Amino acid sequence: MITKVYISHCEQDEPLAQELARALWAVEIESFSSLYRKARILSLAERIRFGIRQSDCVIPIITQEGVLSPEVNQEIGLAVGTDQLIIPLVETGIELPVLIRHFQPISFYPEAYEDALGKLIQSIRQLTKLDWLKIKCPYCGEEMTQYISPEEEVERAILAGKHLETICSYCQRNVYLDPRTFRPVP
Repeated sequence: MITKVYISHCEQDEPLAQELARALWAVEIESFSSLYRKARILSLAERIRFGIRQSDCVIPIITQEGVLSPEVNQEIGLAVGTDQLIIPLVETGIELPVLIRHFQPISFYPEAYEDALGKLIQSIRQLTKLDWLKIKCPYCGEEMTQYISPEEEVERAILAGKHLETICSYCQRNVYLDPRTFRPVP
């Protein structure tokens, strides 16, 4: 069961990592990264080892900057060495690092990153059971938990270019969700 994910990324890709962490949060998957501003009492090396060891899956974000990052490549090496499940997100046109070159990555264009996040969540959903969805209502600001929409419904919404619809359990207003990231759409 995948409940915790380690996000490997370089400092320049922090916005992509934060967007990934938000998408994972929505489907109740906890994320770790050595660059997050948590647990500053631990050294960077300790945060990396702890995060990778405690995770069920490692997701390296491979961009032009990320592929050249010694930290990202070392994190990939540690993940490979500890037999972690690795699902790479790779910017289109970038070659994967040698240790994971044989993997099937999820490719993305920077302007369509949400599509890759949707594919990633769909892949994780096929590997593990995802039952719950956390949503922060854009109207009243309350956080609610609901059953996640069936996979077929999500696929139909993506193909049709439509949003998923739910109702806030607090303010009773309709909330529309991006079917790729489950993020509320204004």
